[in-house]
Amino acid sequence: MSTPLISLRGVTKTYGSGQAAFQALRGVSFDIAAGEFVAVMGPSGSGKSTVMNILGCLDVPSSGEYVFEGEQVERLDRTQRALLRRHCLGFVFQGFNLLARTTALENVELPLLYRGLPLAERHAQARAALALVGLTGWEHHTPAELSGGQQQRVAIARAIVTQPTLLLADEPTGNLDSERSVEIMQLLTDLNRAHGITVLMVTHEPDMAAWASRTLRFADGLVSHDSAREAAP
Repeated sequence: MSTPLISLRGVTKTYGSGQAAFQALRGVSFDIAAGEFVAVMGPSGSGKSTVMNILGCLDVPSSGEYVFEGEQVERLDRTQRALLRRHCLGFVFQGFNLLARTTALENVELPLLYRGLPLAERHAQARAALALVGLTGWEHHTPAELSGGQQQRVAIARAIVTQPTLLLADEPTGNLDSERSVEIMQLLTDLNRAHGITVLMVTHEPDMAAWASRTLRFADGLVSHDSAREAAP
C-alpha cells in the first residue's frame, strides 16, 4: 500500500490545566490517502474543529504523531509549520474572509504576494484560478459586487491558487442557500476528481457530507465512526 498523505496516531489535545483542563482530543488515529474527499462531522465540542486546526498547522497536538507527506509535523517549529501551510495547504471558510475593498483578482493573488512572486506572474496565476472556479470576467469586482456564491468561489480560487496538496474547508456552504451550496459542492468535487486535490471538509449538513467519498464522525474527542461510500455524482 502507498504511504498515506496524512497520518494521525494517538493525537490528544488538552486546553488549560488542573481542574480547568479540557481534553478536546482523546487519542485520535486515522490515515487519509492522497486524492480523498473526506467529510468531518460531529456535534459542537466533539473535537472536529480541533483536529482540523491541527491538520492545518494552526495548532499542535499535546501528544501523539501527525505525519504529513512523511514529515513529522508535531516536531516542526512555528516557522516551519507556517512554511508548510504556505506551500502545501489551502483554506476555505464559512465566512469567505475576503478583503472588502479589494478586487477578486487582488484577493486571489494575496497568497502569491506572500511568496514574493512578481506582479505579472501573480496576475496570471490568479486569473487562471478564477477561471477554474468559473469567474472569468469578474476579476475586477469587489466582494460587495458579488453574490454569496461568487464570493465563496473567489475564496476557493484564493485557496487553490498556490496549487495546494490539501484543501481544508470549514463549513464552506454554511452561509449559502441550497442552490448555491450545490454549486460549491460541485466545484469542490471537480477540484478533487479532476485536479487531484485532497479535500477535508467540516460540515453539519448530511446532504453536503454526501458529496464526499468518506465521512469521519467525531464524538467526545474521538473518531466514533469512519465510513466510506460512493460519493455523489
